[in-house]
Amino acid sequence: MRILTLPGLYNSDASHWQTRWEMLLPDVSRVQQQNWDTPQRSEWVVTLSTAINAATDEVVLVAHSLGCAMTAWWVASGMPGVNDKNKVRAALLVTPPDVGRADFPAASFAPMPLVVFPFPVCVVASENDPWCELLLTQEWAKNWGAELHLVGARGHINGESGLDSWEQGQQWLAALIAKTIR
Repeated sequence: MRILTLPGLYNSDASHWQTRWEMLLPDVSRVQQQNWDTPQRSEWVVTLSTAINAATDEVVLVAHSLGCAMTAWWVASGMPGVNDKNKVRAALLVTPPDVGRADFPAASFAPMPLVVFPFPVCVVASENDPWCELLLTQEWAKNWGAELHLVGARGHINGESGLDSWEQGQQWLAALIAKTIR
């Protein structure tokens, strides 16, 4: 099983749990976007589809922040450009941002799609995420057909959250992957 990490706006730095997972876990690679600072939804979705097609194995998506919105748009768009619609087995979506906020720096991702995912999905949220109210995240998780996990007050669950390699997140990922084994 191939794990593709999908960072959000500005990419994930060295202290981010995604970066640490890429170094720690087997078969993990980052989907590299062309423009991390001023992303366009259509470009990011095409890059995601290209990365999925390039993978030689089944895929699990591990998204953070804007990577979650990109994943939701990719699903809502019918997973465009993907040769095998069953190739993506699951998604772990960590702190999806409120893309509809007036001050959100990537307006092309608004509004957040409300579509049931065709594969198992788990959403992880923080009680004090500065980029999204918990009630909104809970509503999205319900609409997406996702399992929801709360981590307490951990901010945006990024490098500043002090999670290091985030073992709890790894456990949720392992449980999600276990659901996909046929």
